[in-house]
Amino acid sequence: MTTVCIVGKQGVDVRFELLSRETAREALATHDLSEPWENSVAIETVSLGGAVSLLNDLNWYLVRFAETAFVRDPSISTDEWLSRTLAERVRDNEIGVGATAQSLAVYGVEDGRLVEPMYVTRRDGEIPEYDLRDVEETVVVRVAEGEFGS
Repeated sequence: MTTVCIVGKQGVDVRFELLSRETAREALATHDLSEPWENSVAIETVSLGGAVSLLNDLNWYLVRFAETAFVRDPSISTDEWLSRTLAERVRDNEIGVGATAQSLAVYGVEDGRLVEPMYVTRRDGEIPEYDLRDVEETVVVRVAEGEFGS
């Protein structure tokens, strides 16, 4: 299964906002929802194409209530996410899967919530250690060239 994760803006309860709106609630009705981190919603979909389509369907709400959205497809990586932009480019065959692994946003996880990303480039297959603050774990998101450092 491919997973979509929507992370809410600070001060916004993203799950409440999505489920309190009829159109978003209908788009999510057939999916299993979970909360991998504080103020996030993870949604299981059947494919990368399905994940991108769901994000497109929810775009009006994402612009208003979400900080970011990620996609994790097990055919690409079982433990790294793709940014929404990168997922769209892979789906549209604009970029090959092998070309997605260099530019990364590494988020820290502190007290169950995602904290500011550190933008890094993978070197010799290794990811530099997150050093912006002490964190319990990290979440790696592959990003498109234009998103790197933004």
